Amino acid sequence: MKKISILLLSLCLLFVASCDGFLDKQPTDAASSESAIVNVTDAQIFMNRIMRGMTSTSYYGRLMFLYADAKGGDLALQAQGRGDDALYVFSHVPTSAYGGFWNQIYACLMQVNVLIENVDRIIDEGNSSAALLTVKGQALTLRALMHFDLVRLYGKPYTMDRSSLGVPLALEPIQADAQPTRASVDEVYTQIIKDLRDAEPLFATRTRVNGYVNYFGNQAILARAYLYMERYTEALAAAENVINSNVYTLYTNANWVGSWRLQHGTESILELAMNVGEADAGTGSLGYYLRRANHGAANLGNFVCSDYLLERMYQDPEDVRLGIRAADSYLVPRPHGCCYKWSGDINLGGDGKGSATAVNIKLIRLSEVVLIAAEAALGANNREKAADYLNRIRRRAPNLEPATAATVDLDMIADERSKELSSEGHRFFDMMRWNRTVTFNDDIMVTTVYIPHRNKTIDRTHHRTILPIPQNEINANPALKDQQNPGY
Repeated sequence: MKKISILLLSLCLLFVASCDGFLDKQPTDAASSESAIVNVTDAQIFMNRIMRGMTSTSYYGRLMFLYADAKGGDLALQAQGRGDDALYVFSHVPTSAYGGFWNQIYACLMQVNVLIENVDRIIDEGNSSAALLTVKGQALTLRALMHFDLVRLYGKPYTMDRSSLGVPLALEPIQADAQPTRASVDEVYTQIIKDLRDAEPLFATRTRVNGYVNYFGNQAILARAYLYMERYTEALAAAENVINSNVYTLYTNANWVGSWRLQHGTESILELAMNVGEADAGTGSLGYYLRRANHGAANLGNFVCSDYLLERMYQDPEDVRLGIRAADSYLVPRPHGCCYKWSGDINLGGDGKGSATAVNIKLIRLSEVVLIAAEAALGANNREKAADYLNRIRRRAPNLEPATAATVDLDMIADERSKELSSEGHRFFDMMRWNRTVTFNDDIMVTTVYIPHRNKTIDRTHHRTILPIPQNEINANPALKDQQNPGY
């Protein structure tokens, strides 16, 4: 069984220690992982810790979403030097920048595996329960999601070369002398699907659960993974398990903008809690990086919408999604140049906690699942169903002609994914799996930006479309020395 290196063990132990203050109640005996989880209450508390780790700015708290839109052409860099420039200019190298992805996600995986091991021990002792099995289902689902994120960041797209190197699989608590090597992209995806399928029957009920993974969150992630593999029939089936349940409903056009001020609205399948005084990143939050410069804090507002994204949005000037955008800070401001999803609204209203930065992370929304269904139906040559699902989202631009079985195509779906899921962490990964060229809006910079590592356009053959394995990890685990990604 592959395990994670000693470096990551120390990082994980540090991470567990850093969670003090997140929970009012500690596990029964925090002296060791085995004694800390002795019943279902302890297991649920430990799950809270895992999900808190996922809100780190090195993961979903900022970087994962920013990475996809900055590298995917839907964001442009307003000026250099405010932070995370490397995502846009592709200056990431093994010794600096974005090793945090590797460290943070594997730290979360460490805790997931400790939880799974202890839940299995409690079950083996004859103390199983539906609630305990649900926690295990949640843990397996999150383990799949974390591996899915890692392999997208550090491995080539599945549809490009699934025999190429992916990432080490973390399937059990690590040992101090572990020297893991990278599994193939195909092996990682196989494990992702296995974990998701193994988790399915563990969810005792198929109901809404705010703030935690439930059966429908599992199915939504399964649909994502199958879509990336171009297994369209399976992706459609998983997506329709969510859609046809009617547990979640799409926002009306009148309610879409206001939904960003809500916690756990009717579309939210999985939200990660961002609480004031806990996960609130303040000026390091995603919302600060996306809003207009000097709106709420000086010198932030680093990233703005690209002209290309705005051109798609302006296909219909009455598109309701323009309502979550406000003017940027150019000399001639573009009226909708900044995205305010992660500030609650364009007036920094937040989502009901009295903070414009402690805004819950809407990790999976029903609108994404509907768009997965549209693309999967098209891939499966069910054009009528593809058009129907696409139109459920496309009607948010009320003046656009509805798609039909004759007109629906991937370009229409791609445009709709860009508009609906902007700043939610999808665009770059979509462009790579579709084998499309990314064009960067370099010509709208306020100041000169130094971009030595890419041209205005790139495709997925560019070596910096995947991240380097961090040098610190290679130093701790020499088994990875010969497995560094090409070009680094």
